Amino acid sequence: MSSDPEIRVYTAADQDGVIALWRQVFPGESGWNEPADVIARKLTVQPDLFFVAVQDRQVVGTVMAGFDGVRGWVHKLAVHPEAQRRGLASRLMHRAEQGLRNLGCAKLNLQVRASNLQVIAFYESLGFSVEDRASLGKPLD
Repeated sequence: MSSDPEIRVYTAADQDGVIALWRQVFPGESGWNEPADVIARKLTVQPDLFFVAVQDRQVVGTVMAGFDGVRGWVHKLAVHPEAQRRGLASRLMHRAEQGLRNLGCAKLNLQVRASNLQVIAFYESLGFSVEDRASLGKPLD
């Protein structure tokens, strides 16, 4: 990979690249996380907070953010393995945070599997802290 990745808002032309990246970075996801469905749903709510990193015309990173008026959330921060450890995930997070700040968001939340210590350490390096909360979920379909 040659040049620095460009971070920009997702476009329809990015779909195949995003799906391929997510399948590689998030293997074995649940049915409600089917990539094409996630993309379609995100495009109905704050699509301007769906960012991709593109390098040599390939999608090498993604992040989705959303703001419900109370808290901001981040989902699908992903970086292609060949582009990792070069600051791209941090750049994507900063872009998402700026988009949320622009909407008046005061606090950002995200969820990480508790067993994923490496990813937790990454987020802590960005100023996040593990909060004593119980994460609950309920599929609606």
